[in-house]
Amino acid sequence: MHNPPAKDLESIARQGGRFKRMAVRIPTYLTDLKENPAWLPMFLLARTLPFRQMHWFATRQAVEVPVSGTSMFEGVERRTVVDALRADGIYPGLMLPDRIQREIAEFACNTGCYGNFNRKLEFVASEHAEAEARFGRPILSGHLFERSLDCDAVMAVQRDPLLIDVARQYLGGQAKVITTRIWWSFPTQASEADRSLASLDKYHFDLDDWRMLKFFFNLVDVDEGTGPHVFVKGSHRRRRVRHQLTLLVGHPANEVLDYYGQGNALTLTGRAGSGFVEDPFGFHMGTVPTRKPRLMMEVGFGVSKPSRRRFHGEPVLR
Repeated sequence: MHNPPAKDLESIARQGGRFKRMAVRIPTYLTDLKENPAWLPMFLLARTLPFRQMHWFATRQAVEVPVSGTSMFEGVERRTVVDALRADGIYPGLMLPDRIQREIAEFACNTGCYGNFNRKLEFVASEHAEAEARFGRPILSGHLFERSLDCDAVMAVQRDPLLIDVARQYLGGQAKVITTRIWWSFPTQASEADRSLASLDKYHFDLDDWRMLKFFFNLVDVDEGTGPHVFVKGSHRRRRVRHQLTLLVGHPANEVLDYYGQGNALTLTGRAGSGFVEDPFGFHMGTVPTRKPRLMMEVGFGVSKPSRRRFHGEPVLR
C-alpha cells in the first residue's frame, strides 16, 4: 500500500484545520443570512475583484462637502490619507491626543473583558495569569465587546469628523460606523485554533461588507514583542486568482508574501496612541505577543446594513 509523503500529509492536515475553522463559523454565518439575506451574495462575490468593482461603481455615492467640526487629529489632511489608502491600502500616520489615549487605556485596564470571545471567561486584564489558572486554559485575547461604548473617549474617537470624512471619501457617501471595539492580546501558549479564532499569525482579509475601512489605535507602546499588526501594501487592489476563488480567507505568510512581495509587509509598531487606517480587503494579520500584552482599539466603517457579529462580539450600532 502506498503511503502519502509526509509533506502531503501535512498539507492535508492543514486543509482539514482550515475547514474545521470554517465549520465553527457556520452558526454565525447562518444567523447573519437569516437577519440579512443580502449577506450571502456579498460573502460569495465580494472576494473577487470584478464583482467588488462592479458593486463599487454601481453603489458608490460621491461626497462633495467635507464633514464639519474640529478633529482631534491635528495636522492630518484628508486628501493625504485617502490618496495613501488608494495607492497602498494603508495610512500609518495617526496619533491620538495623550488625554484620549490615557482615558481609553485606563478604562480598558479597569473594565472586565471576556477571554477567547467567551463571555463565561470574564476577568480584568491585570489578572490574566490568575484567570488562566482559574479557568484552566490559555487565554490569548480579551474583548470588551459592547462595554467599549461606555467610554466617552471611545465615542469621541468614533465620532471624529476626520474619520467620518475619510471613510465617506474613500467608501462613498453611505459609509457608516459598523464596529467599535477594544481588545487585549496576551502572551500565552495558545493553540493554532485559538490563534486562528483571534485572527493571529495568519494573513487574511475581511469580508464583513462589500467595502470597508478600519481605523486602529495602539493603546500601549507596541514593539516587536507586543504582537504588532502587519499589513501587505497594495494587496487591496490586486489579488491572486486562487485567493479570489477560495472560500478560505486565511493563508500562510510564505504563500502571501511570495506573491505580493516581502518588501510590502508593513509592521505597525509605535508608541501608545499611534494609529493607522487600512482597507481590510488587503492581506493583514495580528501577531501573537511574546513579552507583554497589546491593547488595541478599532473603529470600522462599511456601506451595508451591519450584521450582528457574534463571532467577534461586536455590537450593532444604531
